[in-house]
Amino acid sequence: MVRRREDLSRPRRGLSIGVHYDPDAFGRFSETIARLLGTARFLVFQTIVVIVWITVNVALPELRFDEYPFILLTLALSLQASYAAPLILLAQNRQDDRDRAQGEHDRETNARTQADTEYLARELASVRLALADVVSAEDLDRAVERVTSALERVTDRLDRIDPGHAASEPA
Repeated sequence: MVRRREDLSRPRRGLSIGVHYDPDAFGRFSETIARLLGTARFLVFQTIVVIVWITVNVALPELRFDEYPFILLTLALSLQASYAAPLILLAQNRQDDRDRAQGEHDRETNARTQADTEYLARELASVRLALADVVSAEDLDRAVERVTSALERVTDRLDRIDPGHAASEPA
């Protein structure tokens, strides 16, 4: 019978040999190495070392320490590559984690900004609706003109009915 674990999304923990390290410190170290390996200065330095190595082992027989197939040089470059590749991958993984966290933060900020924008749009619409019912100076001028013309018509009718009425009122 096969026993199943509850969480199948995580790999099983292997045996711990007893070597413990700070993952963040090692990650920072790997990023430093990756930054160094990714520069033109390092490539120029490595090229100079390889040229000097080959020159010493070909042109100076008394200083020769690695003969023609340059096995020691090949071993050194292979060792460097075998350590450089995982360190670069670790640095890239850490950068991916930072990018993922930054992307999540950006999405949250965008969602809050969108919610704030929608709220402000609703508030602006409600202010516009409220202002649509507010009387403006132009509305008051028209109303005063209508009242004035109505009073003039009433005064004209009263004058026609009682012509002496307009003369008896004080001005």
